Amino acid sequence: MMMWYGDGMTGWGYVLMTIGMVAFWALIIVGIVLLVRAANRPANPPTVHPPSASGPTAEEIVAMRFARGEIDEDEYRQRIRALKSHQPGSDA
Repeated sequence: MMMWYGDGMTGWGYVLMTIGMVAFWALIIVGIVLLVRAANRPANPPTVHPPSASGPTAEEIVAMRFARGEIDEDEYRQRIRALKSHQPGSDA
């Protein structure tokens, strides 16, 4: 009659089995997350327009200053009026 010593698993066998099971479930979870993210990705990504090479116009700069509160409404209107009166092609 043969005699076996325990179940044949040593301490290292249990460690490797534990590491293998954690790695297996980690791969399953990562796969599910990647599938959900791929399914929720928009078909057409938003287009990003590069900034113009010339930068913002003078009117845009005045509008930004007004939006930030650096100038009041009267000064804003005065500067816009001055810009429009000095544009090329105007009769001023």
